[in-house]
Amino acid sequence: MTSSADVPVTAQLWRRVVAEGIGTGLLVTVVVGSGIAAANLSNDAGLQLLENSFATALGLAVLILMFGPVSGAHFNPVVSAADWWLGRRDRSGLSLRELTAYVPAQVIGAMAGAVLANLMYGEAAVSWSTTSRSAGHLWIGETVATAGLIVLIFSLVWSGRAAIAPAAVGAYIGAAYWFTSSTSFANPAVTIGRAFSDTFAGIAPSSVLGFVFFQIVGACLGTGLVVALFPRVVSTTKSGVTS
Repeated sequence: MTSSADVPVTAQLWRRVVAEGIGTGLLVTVVVGSGIAAANLSNDAGLQLLENSFATALGLAVLILMFGPVSGAHFNPVVSAADWWLGRRDRSGLSLRELTAYVPAQVIGAMAGAVLANLMYGEAAVSWSTTSRSAGHLWIGETVATAGLIVLIFSLVWSGRAAIAPAAVGAYIGAAYWFTSSTSFANPAVTIGRAFSDTFAGIAPSSVLGFVFFQIVGACLGTGLVVALFPRVVSTTKSGVTS
């Protein structure tokens, strides 16, 4: 992912919004589609998770490279919100208008991405997930996963290392599938999208609100850590890339 300040000024808002919608949709297609494929290929839960996480890590890195020059490749409402909040003083991040355009596009794109994955594998277009993920230890996992993602993205951007963000963010999400109890959704839009598929990567609609709440908590913690630990020694208006 990239900071909005790294997006060329020639990228009109509507183009950026379309890129965010398509990018988030394709991310959910990767997550859900690889989950369905993994369940079809293996009966072992550990192997299924390995296949799902590997495909997601690679797919996310590619999507950031693809859409980053247009929209910053946030694909994530809490990343967009953090970009707005951290950049509001020097106007290096999203404006409030841009934020309110990005978030609906990300959510709608995520829902469409789940439908696409379902259809590609011969499933019903919408099959509400029955996988309950409502438990305290999972919420802790989501808080940790989201906080870590925010710290990673903005520490790279603020230190002038944004060019390595596609690989770094992909690697982090791939690893977080394994080291967090929740398998690291870390994204409210993706969480909503995954509720549309009763497959390996799904989450029951009744569990969505809890995940989203603790993703927001994690984003707030991560934003606070960025401010405390990484003084902005390099202006994002002069640096290059961010998820």
